[in-house]
Amino acid sequence: MNTYTLYLNSKRCIGCHGCVVHCKANKGLPVGPILCEISHEPLKSVRGVPKTEFKFRSCYHCEDPFCVTICPTGAMKKREDGIVYVDVPKCIGCMACAGACPWGIPQHNPETNKAVKCDYCMDRLDAGLQPACVTKCTTHALKLVTMKVI
Repeated sequence: MNTYTLYLNSKRCIGCHGCVVHCKANKGLPVGPILCEISHEPLKSVRGVPKTEFKFRSCYHCEDPFCVTICPTGAMKKREDGIVYVDVPKCIGCMACAGACPWGIPQHNPETNKAVKCDYCMDRLDAGLQPACVTKCTTHALKLVTMKVI
């Protein structure tokens, strides 16, 4: 079985937030929910040169996701390839998934009153494409990595 993860080469990232913008555009999301996030460490001096490091965060697609276990309607699901996603028609917007997630990854979409989260743009993956955040990364710092699970 293959599983996926998103890897950020922080030496290439310039913090432009293109990944965040294109993720939201691809999913048709309003201003509120953010499915992936770029942040940076405070400036520090390395050999007299100011440096910072960017960090990327999205859903971790846990091996045994609490969000899936707690969902009262079965709307939170996990595919064979490890992708955890929201089956939107089944979601009632109770947000138990966000409360169960140690990182609070599922977000509330105020336009649909349902949960939304990173699903690695599984519709794009299924079509042989890369996630929107990877495709639109200006400096090619973000990569979708396929891992083989044995």
